[in-house]
Amino acid sequence: MPTMASLDPRVVLELEPSQLPRHVAIIMDGNGRWAQQRGLPRIEGHRHGAKAVRDVVTHAARLGLECLTLYSFSLENWKRPRLEVDGLMALYAQYLADERREIMDNNIRLVQLGRRQGLPDSVLRELDLTIGASAANTGLTLCLALNYGARAEITDAVQAIARRVRAGELAPEQIDEALFSNTLGTAGLPDPDLLIRTADEMRLSNFLLWQISYAEIFVTSTLWPDFRAEHLNQAIRVFAKRERRFGDVTPAAPSSS
Repeated sequence: MPTMASLDPRVVLELEPSQLPRHVAIIMDGNGRWAQQRGLPRIEGHRHGAKAVRDVVTHAARLGLECLTLYSFSLENWKRPRLEVDGLMALYAQYLADERREIMDNNIRLVQLGRRQGLPDSVLRELDLTIGASAANTGLTLCLALNYGARAEITDAVQAIARRVRAGELAPEQIDEALFSNTLGTAGLPDPDLLIRTADEMRLSNFLLWQISYAEIFVTSTLWPDFRAEHLNQAIRVFAKRERRFGDVTPAAPSSS
């Protein structure tokens, strides 16, 4: 499949490139509800949700966004029924294998946020293959928050810093916000400018708690399996109208991508 052409945000969104968020994070909610509304098993909602992922990821890459983070499976999600969890893991392995060519064709770099421990070998194998194949790509960075929890991420970072202090590599007074940020899984990436949550839910759900300190929040009633490129466009247009002050009294200048 040939590489898809880039989209000009001035034409598609009527926005200048400088008005786009550098990093969009999405809490993908409503898969189960979507299936229940149609009398289908919950796994069918997840299956249709994967189609939404493809549409949104491809659109974000074509718009020229720098980073897109998708909350796909939390540490708390292991509490769900075993049949649903097993079905989800099979879907992740299938998605990573099926979308590898699309990821490469669109110059997307895949990274994983979250703990590897506990993920099935089949998922880890496909994950590592796609991460390795896409490592040199220079377009959109797609962060898949898989087996992820923000409190766990912060705890892991604290432990890593504590080990450095104990080893004499780091003095306590050298610990600052920049060092802490660079110890998280998102090290090297800009913090999210825009957080989207679908299905009309108003919770953060233990997602990127450190990184979203100044993110603009957009909530939509659209269930994730129905979320498409036009919904992402709507969220970006709303974002572009917000005045971001970061604690100041005057709006901040737009950041350059």
